[in-house]
Amino acid sequence: MFRRMRLITPLFVLSVLLSSCFEIIEDVTVKKDGTGTMKLTVNFSQSKTKIGAMMLMDSIRGFKVPGRNEIEEQVEQAAARLKTVKGISNVSHTVDFNNFIASVNFSFRNVSDVNNMVKELLDEYNVKTKIPFAYRYDREGAKFAREYTPSADARAEFNKLAEKDKEIFRSAAYIGILRFENTINSFSNKGAKMSKNQLAIMQRLPLADLVSGKADISNQIQLSR
Repeated sequence: MFRRMRLITPLFVLSVLLSSCFEIIEDVTVKKDGTGTMKLTVNFSQSKTKIGAMMLMDSIRGFKVPGRNEIEEQVEQAAARLKTVKGISNVSHTVDFNNFIASVNFSFRNVSDVNNMVKELLDEYNVKTKIPFAYRYDREGAKFAREYTPSADARAEFNKLAEKDKEIFRSAAYIGILRFENTINSFSNKGAKMSKNQLAIMQRLPLADLVSGKADISNQIQLSR
């Protein structure tokens, strides 16, 4: 499944070649009317010295090392594809080769547009799996939900990795941030932490736990009205 996703391929190769950590950050802001923004970031800054040296080479451990042009092209293609999705707008992207951080930003009319975007991308790349996560927002009830279902295909591919490559994913982190205009009255996920101003929730966990299904990022959030 991983290798069918063109954007994932160069990032996957960089991941398995490194012994240092990296972060995948999902930052979502939902306004009272249900519109919002999302920023997806892959952060390799903790390994920037090692990556800088590695990218001078053609291949390592049998993997072709992706060049700057290839990485930038894949991010640009991902941004261009998002612009074609109904309900998605204001798409932009950045690639910082000094710190090795890549981000894609976009706005959505409704969280259901994000769900549809994920489904379209999975269908386009012929990935036969259920959508791993879905967002729900009830404006009248001021309720937000993120539902997460671990992908059996992703778990199977993770299990096929060599133990040394699994360790890399165990040291990598997934960081999920949910921001709101309304204050948060309650939330269901005990692994999440609420900000002092009660306008955001963050959850950080090992990426391997998310892929393998050991961790859950589902959350039912009641907002103030």
